[in-house]
Amino acid sequence: MSDYALFLGCVIPNRYPGIEAAMRRLAPSLGITLYEMEGASCCPAPGVTRSFDSQTWLTLAARNICIAEALGKNVLTMCNGCYASLKEANAILRNDSVKREAVNKVLSEVGKSFRGNIEVKHIVEVLYNEVGLEKIKSIAKRQLKLKAAVHYGCHILKPSELREWKSHERPTFLDELVAALGLQSVDYQDKMMCCGAGGGVRSGLPEVGLDMTKEKLTNITRTGADVIVNCCPLCHLQFDRGQVEIEQNLGEKFRIPVLHYLQLLGISVGLTLDEVGAKAHNVSLETLASRI
Repeated sequence: MSDYALFLGCVIPNRYPGIEAAMRRLAPSLGITLYEMEGASCCPAPGVTRSFDSQTWLTLAARNICIAEALGKNVLTMCNGCYASLKEANAILRNDSVKREAVNKVLSEVGKSFRGNIEVKHIVEVLYNEVGLEKIKSIAKRQLKLKAAVHYGCHILKPSELREWKSHERPTFLDELVAALGLQSVDYQDKMMCCGAGGGVRSGLPEVGLDMTKEKLTNITRTGADVIVNCCPLCHLQFDRGQVEIEQNLGEKFRIPVLHYLQLLGISVGLTLDEVGAKAHNVSLETLASRI
């Protein structure tokens, strides 16, 4: 049994609570015990906060890490951005005594101190490296005969020196996790391109972000994919809500269902579409209903 402090982040509880619901429902069958990080804040967002004020970014991230340290548990994230902020802040503060001292001076005002004695892990990292493909296959009650366009997202792969994947340019771990559930992972042009949301682009330059998303959706459509599978709620938002925004602003209509891997795994083990949060999606999942 693996114990983790569950870090929710912002987008999941506010926009796609079905991802959290799937995680909580799946945990027992995966051999994972989850602990609540009471008082946790935004990670904060690596592409925005860090760009404006790296010291504030580092201090807020350290405060979140301190909550997990007090529990004595490694952090488990379900978001690429949260993973990036917390993992990279953890590494910086472990290795830079000057920055650690400056951060701890601020944290002392709220009774906290960064110690650097826990790890930060992404749920996909845990599923692939710790739970394992065979365990996942064994709990899957449904083999989902669907074609899936897998989207990794940027922060789960880079910077490569802090990510322990075999390949950062041509990864296969998420494709393998999808295939373990019976789906066919299809290749498509610009598969490793950003979804269009990261780095504050969705908020600051929405037209640029939507153009990137439209390019990815066009390439995915050419494969005949039934579903887009991601592992990051911001990428999830950009593909799901982005399809509505593209139709409204660019006049092009896409209707490709979008699932976070936890939702896909939840469906595979027997959860209903409602139990994985289908009602919160902008693009209906009903086209998948007859296929699962």
